[in-house]
Amino acid sequence: MDSAIDDDLYQRTLKLLEPGEIQLNGAIVHTDLGSDEDIEMHQASVDIGDVIAEHAGHDPRDTYVYSGTDDTDFASNQHQGLTLDGEEFVWECQQLLRNGTFDMVFYYEASADQEAILAGIRNLGFEVTGVEG
Repeated sequence: MDSAIDDDLYQRTLKLLEPGEIQLNGAIVHTDLGSDEDIEMHQASVDIGDVIAEHAGHDPRDTYVYSGTDDTDFASNQHQGLTLDGEEFVWECQQLLRNGTFDMVFYYEASADQEAILAGIRNLGFEVTGVEG
């Protein structure tokens, strides 16, 4: 576990990956972005989602971000990457404000290439910790 991510957040993320209908892995992404940097947070979520989509076997151009602003099942800082064709799940993200900056927790199907996803997120300039379900 990366020292930039606290144990509590790691354990909470691990619980999100517990067995359900599909097997999931995750990534905790630490940013330096504060609550006044909405545009940058949105772009970071999209960029990271594209990395996940690519390494989960989807063309990022064939996916979109569903934020659920009118959906009572979604929080304001919760987003999903879905396929354009069939609206299939690709990834989900929760943006958590912790100690003045955001950490983003992404989860996605465990069949995706975990190491390539983590490397891709690092190539975007973010610190990341992988969590395997």
